[in-house]
Amino acid sequence: MRTVGIDLAASPARTAVAVVDWSTGAARLTDLVMPADDARIVDLTAGADRIGIDAPFGWPDDFVDLVVAQHRGQLGPGRGLDDIEQRRPLAYRRTDRHVMSAKLGNPLSVSADQIAHVAFRCVGLLADLGVSDRVDGRAVEAYPAAALRHWGLTHRSYKGPARRSVLAASYQDLVERAPWFDVAGHRELLVTDDNAFDAVVTAFIARAAALGRTTLPDDGDRPIALREGWIHVPDCALAELV
Repeated sequence: MRTVGIDLAASPARTAVAVVDWSTGAARLTDLVMPADDARIVDLTAGADRIGIDAPFGWPDDFVDLVVAQHRGQLGPGRGLDDIEQRRPLAYRRTDRHVMSAKLGNPLSVSADQIAHVAFRCVGLLADLGVSDRVDGRAVEAYPAAALRHWGLTHRSYKGPARRSVLAASYQDLVERAPWFDVAGHRELLVTDDNAFDAVVTAFIARAAALGRTTLPDDGDRPIALREGWIHVPDCALAELV
């Protein structure tokens, strides 16, 4: 099996793509590419069994409804948007709130934070890849922090050039916990660039999704998730990926 993890950024310069080949009891990082534009991503994902993308797959229903109503001049009074609690459904998707309630992290708001620029690129990439199922299709939405937290690994404070020592420790923790994973000469990039590291974690999440070992929405949440997207969080141990 082959999975691809994409740590998508607003620009190709900070986008990393990890290609991992899986076999019984082993996995090998066959490609680690950065930078990567959309055309390069399409090439790297050709033939992949599952793709993980670290980017929002959509926007909150309430946010979309608000923007459409305002755009059409149909926004009624009395919404009470001076109350932050009334604004939360505009800022966070159902899947974001699910991750928060499970205490697995705090996803950025796709409608109120700069990650919206990543989402703009993501929806175009999903179209290029022919992905229409935003819940459990060939490409799945990933959130490395939640997976790392579930696996008991460092999930914060490793991002940015000033925190490379933390990133190196995070990398070491991962490879010690996953001795079956062959980084195949890519160690230097993995310990110096958090985008590359997150791309590998995202490829692991794609593997968990391919094995049916991620949390999916229940019947009530699924119709909403089909529009908003759904974050796949592994429900298995690292060792169960091989």
